[in-house]
Amino acid sequence: MNSKNIITIVVAFLSGLSILSYFDERTLFLATLLLSILTIKTINNRINKDKNFDTKDIAINSFAGVWFALSIAPAFGVTSKEIFLFENGFLIQAILSIIFFILFMSMKISIIGRIEENYRGGVGVVASAIIAGAAAGISSSSLWQVYLQLQHMF
Repeated sequence: MNSKNIITIVVAFLSGLSILSYFDERTLFLATLLLSILTIKTINNRINKDKNFDTKDIAINSFAGVWFALSIAPAFGVTSKEIFLFENGFLIQAILSIIFFILFMSMKISIIGRIEENYRGGVGVVASAIIAGAAAGISSSSLWQVYLQLQHMF
């Protein structure tokens, strides 16, 4: 991950939290779909214009992945006052989602790496970010649920 990708992830995280604080996870999910379609189209147009274009220079796909992770992990809209409450776990799950997303995108584990290699162009780039986001959201939600179960045991 280069600095451009990290900056994109931070901006995506903050904008995703803003969307969740004013709307809900369904709105963020639909925004993710729209952004994904536009990103695929933009990448494919860029590749058609410049055959030597390297898709590894793309950072906008991280928006789609981060937003998808945030639409899964916290999985509920909150007011701006509720974001920082530890009890609801919103911010913790959101931060865990970003950590998992960066980990999965950096390592290109399993299907994430294969999709990017096998599907050239915008589809491969965006699909790998979406799958990394889904895995990150599910991982952070699962980890939060384990924490809650352990908390009730003790």
